[in-house]
Amino acid sequence: MSLKFLGIAGSLRQKSTNKGLLRAAAASLPAGVSLDVADLAEVPFYNQDITTKPAAVERVLAQIAEADALVLACPEYNYSMAPALKNILDWASREPDNALLAGKPVSIMGAGGGMGTSRAQYHLRQVSVALDLRPLVKPEVFANAFAGAFDGDGNLTDERLLKLIAEQMQALAAWTQQLRA
Repeated sequence: MSLKFLGIAGSLRQKSTNKGLLRAAAASLPAGVSLDVADLAEVPFYNQDITTKPAAVERVLAQIAEADALVLACPEYNYSMAPALKNILDWASREPDNALLAGKPVSIMGAGGGMGTSRAQYHLRQVSVALDLRPLVKPEVFANAFAGAFDGDGNLTDERLLKLIAEQMQALAAWTQQLRA
């Protein structure tokens, strides 16, 4: 099995706990699976008046095209997903025939306050329906970013969550293989 995953964090901060979740995912991949992480820092807001895609957008869209599956780390802002994550999905969805997203397997995880981005993740699942993405159902990864599970650099240190992320990566690999069959 050789699979390529692309991690996309909805947070732009370097010490983001959501980026920390993606680092944990990259460290716990099954054999034969690789994970690159997209950089959204310079991706402008989608605007139909922009007729030539900026280089940052082209770079991330090329990464999405090459990926067998997406790993979305979804922060929660005001009960919904972060604009940076929704924005790159909007850019990708504008490709002819939704070619970059249609049928693509995706796993969702998130770190935030209280309920650990559960509201935002469920909103992202609704958006996934519109984009024809194929979200993995379980295991779900909800991390409380303020309960001692992360160090000061945003790295995940909680053993239970590290195990859960490893299980999610294993499940995503199996889901991706199943959808390919």
